[in-house]
Amino acid sequence: MLNRRYLRIKAMQALYAFFQSNNKDLAKGERELFIGIDKIYDLYIYQLAFLVELQHVANILSEDAKNKRLPTSNDLNPNLKFIENKFITQLAENIHLKREMNNRKISWSNEFELVKKVFNNIKASDEYIKYMNVTDDSYQTHLDFAVEIFKENMADFELLNHFYEEKNLHWGDDTYLVNPMVVKTIESFKENSNPDFALIPLYKDKEEDEQFIKDLFRQTILQEQETKKLIADKTKNWEVERIAMMDVLLMKMALTEILHFSSIPVKVTLNEFIEISKIYSTPKSKVFINGILDKLLVDFKTEGRLNKIGRGLME
Repeated sequence: MLNRRYLRIKAMQALYAFFQSNNKDLAKGERELFIGIDKIYDLYIYQLAFLVELQHVANILSEDAKNKRLPTSNDLNPNLKFIENKFITQLAENIHLKREMNNRKISWSNEFELVKKVFNNIKASDEYIKYMNVTDDSYQTHLDFAVEIFKENMADFELLNHFYEEKNLHWGDDTYLVNPMVVKTIESFKENSNPDFALIPLYKDKEEDEQFIKDLFRQTILQEQETKKLIADKTKNWEVERIAMMDVLLMKMALTEILHFSSIPVKVTLNEFIEISKIYSTPKSKVFINGILDKLLVDFKTEGRLNKIGRGLME
């Protein structure tokens, strides 16, 4: 589920692309922003669908083993515990997963070798051996194992991450949001959950969150000349063009939010963009950005430019 920080990050990525491009079509930039956000849910569905495909590939390999020229007794009488994993079988029948896979054209059917490599990695693990041999066949045992293999064998599997990054440039970062969503989804299932059991939505409050990110994207562009001048006035010993481009963008976004989003406390805005700078800009960015914004806030308070509604929102 998207939180406000992640919405700011997606706005930042879209704004960076917008300002770097020759195309200044704001409406087109906004459409691309929302397409990018929706693609996060594609990654979520891909990860859930991968669990189902793991079970499917395990079944194919088991059947193939029976047809070997000299099959062993284990080949002929395989342990079917994973192939019959109660949670994954349940997930495979989930109406919402099936619908999203169909609507988003998500399938692992052409990636047999990749899925096989991940499964073989799982099969060689101590966790798999323990799971396959434990006598406890309860639903919880199957669900716990699904969580375990996702965390240990999927969430940070290099080939799988490479596959995602080739699909979408931003998915390497988006996994840090999506993977906890996948774990939370698995853990939310119960033995009696029916096929209509809901998956986690992308937004907490779709209408409110979409309006927030739309306003932040549009206003940062519309107020760009004003915020650029404000930054330039406080960096007279610097050429704005020589300051890290990401630092300038983050300050423009922060100033837009401070001056034009009356319901968001100043402290929240400062904390959010400084935290984002730690991830996406230079090691010294947080100090630089904080220093410039602090100086501008002094001016805004003196000039009465802070239009915040509600107690405590000025600080």
